[in-house]
Amino acid sequence: MLPLYDPLREDSKETIATARDMGVDVKMVTGDQLAIAREISTQLGLGTNILDAAGFGDTRHHETAQLAESIEKADGFAQVFPEHKFHIVDVLQRHGHIVGMTGDGVNDAPALKKADCGIAVSDATDAARAAADIVLLTSGLSVIIDAIKESRRIFQRMTSYAIYRIAETIRVLIFMTLSILVFNFYPVTAVMIVLLALLNDGAILSIAYDNVRYGSNPEAWKMRMVLGIATILGAIGVVASFGLFYLAERVFQLDRAHIQTLIYLKLSVAGQLTIFLTRTRGPFWSTRPGNGLLAATSLAQSTATLISVYGLFMAPIGWGWALFVWGYALTWFLINDRVKLLGYRIIDPTERPLLAKKRR
Repeated sequence: MLPLYDPLREDSKETIATARDMGVDVKMVTGDQLAIAREISTQLGLGTNILDAAGFGDTRHHETAQLAESIEKADGFAQVFPEHKFHIVDVLQRHGHIVGMTGDGVNDAPALKKADCGIAVSDATDAARAAADIVLLTSGLSVIIDAIKESRRIFQRMTSYAIYRIAETIRVLIFMTLSILVFNFYPVTAVMIVLLALLNDGAILSIAYDNVRYGSNPEAWKMRMVLGIATILGAIGVVASFGLFYLAERVFQLDRAHIQTLIYLKLSVAGQLTIFLTRTRGPFWSTRPGNGLLAATSLAQSTATLISVYGLFMAPIGWGWALFVWGYALTWFLINDRVKLLGYRIIDPTERPLLAKKRR
């Protein structure tokens, strides 16, 4: 995102520095003379590459590649008229940038409307407020940085949930389908499926309040990474489920009813453990989960374990087999965490670029 900064505020220098640290380029837009604009830009730490907007109306240079490149590289613009602001936003957008703009006057309204994110400051006119996407209610622009941080946290939660949901769909559906077609065995009953949905999916809603660290670079959907990691985790989950099925039937020679209970508990426990894998790009312990997520998952899995142990709607397996399933699921959880890290290195080995130049 490339916010076009106007007007000058007390927290400008700190806000600009923080924005740049977060991979956001900042440009100043002002109607002042070139010398004044250059001095203000220097004080703010923006740079001295200030472009005189007076030349924008020259048809000989309008829309030329050279002018567009100058607008893209400029630190700010001086002697700007309302039509120039609209033109600046338009040029940046056509060159693949996602543009945000702040403004307060009637003459800012067209550019605010044109920008991907128009931000009207607290003392903006009604026209600017109507054209903007966001209206600030207090003075200063530091709240924009807070909004960027929170939006990146939300994006990371969305990414975590997307990976989790795809991985779980692969793990459960493929395992159930192969079990029915190959072994003529229904691994879980209809009641078990309902319990899985109620306990697991209900608890996963708490991910909206999970602790996450906002990224230092602009976020963007990377579907290759999302689908790749989800597929890896889902495929390993299928292998783990069949491994438990083999142990229960061939090694321990349990009857089908008790095998179904074992598999239900394994799917429930492993499913919720998966969210602790997908919520971080590093090891699962790199970021502490939110209290709400921990409480919700603990309650859900305690309930699932008690149902399996005492046989509510299913054959009881007792505490011994329940602890065995927990140990089995935790072992695969640790294996999956190592595989996840390897998957990230292979699928997405490079860090995100400092500036998100291209529109996703």
